[in-house]
Amino acid sequence: NQFRYLSAYENWPVYQNTRVRYFGDGAETLEAMKADLEKAEKFIFMEYFIVADNSAFQEIREILVRKARQGVEVRLMYDDIGSLGFVNMRFARGLSEDGIRCRVFNPAVPVVNLFLNHRDHRKTTVIDGKVGYTGGYNLADEYFGRAQPYGVWKDTGLRLEGEAVRSLTASFFELWNVTTKEDEDFAHYLNICHKAESEGFVQPFNDNPLSEERTAENVYLNLIAQAEKTLYITTPYLIITDEMSRALRLAAKRGVDVRIILPGIPDKKIPYALAKTHYKSLLSSGVKIYEYAPGFVHAKVFLSDQREAVVGTINLDYRSLYHHFECAAYLKDVDCLEDIRQDFQNTMRKCRMVTQETIRR
Repeated sequence: NQFRYLSAYENWPVYQNTRVRYFGDGAETLEAMKADLEKAEKFIFMEYFIVADNSAFQEIREILVRKARQGVEVRLMYDDIGSLGFVNMRFARGLSEDGIRCRVFNPAVPVVNLFLNHRDHRKTTVIDGKVGYTGGYNLADEYFGRAQPYGVWKDTGLRLEGEAVRSLTASFFELWNVTTKEDEDFAHYLNICHKAESEGFVQPFNDNPLSEERTAENVYLNLIAQAEKTLYITTPYLIITDEMSRALRLAAKRGVDVRIILPGIPDKKIPYALAKTHYKSLLSSGVKIYEYAPGFVHAKVFLSDQREAVVGTINLDYRSLYHHFECAAYLKDVDCLEDIRQDFQNTMRKCRMVTQETIRR
């Protein structure tokens, strides 16, 4: 049913022949990505909400510049508001001078720009149309464990290899074409057939704030409604509608083991306070809530019945669900679902459980 919804209403294909690797550690993710970038032969496409000109990105940039000089086509796109304060005015120009085609998405021009709230919150890397990355990781040191502004940073991501990377390529060009006056034909980038034998099905998808369809919210609501035994959620923010809250409470009332992991150390105080306003009603319905004691959770993961999952960039808050351009991958019966479950369990052991006494205090 979920496949049918995303295919029929948003035109995102379902793929087999795609090997999926799950990452729950930032340092491991960075090393895997750099190794794949080194193997690029034809093109590299990168799209991120935040690019920070510090050590992690400088290592990536060194590879990108070297690849560009070898004749590999390299494109990088980042969000203007997301990267504000992390890069200077010459950053994009410097990349262009190094042979990297760089675009800044939706430049912030107050009053003049009527779409200021619509940010590119997507995070993807595509290499030769064969390997792709997506998830919560931005290109900044804290995401890869090199800085701790809010304690230990917990994030997650996926490496896809095979047919499903085609959708990541299409996703990249969807917004790339918005940043330039040229209406580029990218069809030849999609005619790449790379199969990696694996179990299960993969369906990358996007959410678009200019569409009438609330794709991400609907996918999450479907997962909640269809869960039978367990529903594990990791999210940095919990600013949800009454509809989402009711769906979670109803799942717990019908016997589903619903568990939500949230940050123990917030990056923003107001969203942290708003999340706590939902604690009482959720707990009273049987939803279990955990706060990650060592630091900040930036992961966005839904795991239902150990059979299906969504991993991507979509937070449980108003901006992600209504304002931002987002992306994720819906996974069904793939090998890495057990890795996702184990990572959730390991993270939960580092959490403090929220109780009625917590709320009273």
